[in-house]
Formats: sequence, structure tokens, C-alpha cells
Amino acid sequence: MRFPKRILNVLVAAVICGFPVVAAAQVTADELLDRLAQPDLRNWDVVEAQLYQEWSRSGSATADYLLRMGRAAMEAQDYPVAYDHLTALTDHAPEFAEGWNTRATLFFEMGSYGPAIADIQRTLVLEPRHFGALSGLGFMLEEMGELEDALAAFEAARAIHPHHPEIQSGIERIERQLEGRTL
Repeated sequence: MRFPKRILNVLVAAVICGFPVVAAAQVTADELLDRLAQPDLRNWDVVEAQLYQEWSRSGSATADYLLRMGRAAMEAQDYPVAYDHLTALTDHAPEFAEGWNTRATLFFEMGSYGPAIADIQRTLVLEPRHFGALSGLGFMLEEMGELEDALAAFEAARAIHPHHPEIQSGIERIERQLEGRTL
């Protein structure tokens, strides 16, 4: 875990001076998802970031390492290396939803929608409230011309995360495209 320098300085000073340092209670993904669903939530972006951080903890140092390495390779657009790391991750930790979701993101970035959708399905079996997977599914289905299914995916994502502007804009964009058509 990395701390900003000023927080680390305060923690070190507290330990040196003999003050007890109490860690904040770990908040579960379910608690964060419940907070995120609150209609009047003002700091939704902070809660979302905490949720992704929680979802990124597998409980296995090896799996966490593979996830970090896969994401770093994706960021560098080194897709073959990202694929190797993320496939090793899904093999090593098949019950880790974020491993499947990250590999789905990789496939999406590569334009491989079939494998991306398969990995999203696995993600949603493991974490049914993964709004990121649902919105990613919505984007792919929209690009594939499956507008009704895309709208359903975005609406499912919005039911979990009513604050994210990309989810809302996806719904509005598809509704405009569907105007005049029977749903």
C-alpha cells in the first residue's frame, strides 16, 4: 500500500512519538456498493475508487502481482504481455472477478468482443453488481448494433451506480437511437 508522502510523514511521526496509530476499518465491497447506490451521494467518485481498490484485492500476493503487471502492460499497450499476465491470473485465481474483468477490458481494447463478452459473463457470475463489466458490455453491444441489449446492460449498470456520467450518457445516446422503434 502506498501512502502520500505527507500522510506517511504524519504516521512515522506518530509512531516515533509513541502515539497509537489506528487503521481505518476495512470497508467491504458490499458496503461500498450500497453507498454507491444512494441517490444523494455527493462523493460518488471517491466511493467508486475505493470500490475498485477493494475489487482489486484478491487475497493472493501472486494474483495481485499478476493483476498489477497485466494492467501495466495494458497501459503500455503491450497486449501480448498483458494477455499472458491476465490469462495466468484467471488460471491461478478463477474465482477472482476483477481478473476476468481486466482481461475483458484487454479484449475490448484489442477489438476482440467475443472473448471480452465471455470474460464479462464470468465476471458477472462472480460479482453480479460489477457496474464496470455491465457498462463495458453496453458499449460493446452498442457498437455491435444490439441496441436493445446495450440499453438493458447500461440500465442494469445505472441501477447499481446511478451517478456515473458515462453510464447515463450511454443510456441517453441509445434511447435517442431507438426513438421511434419498438423496444
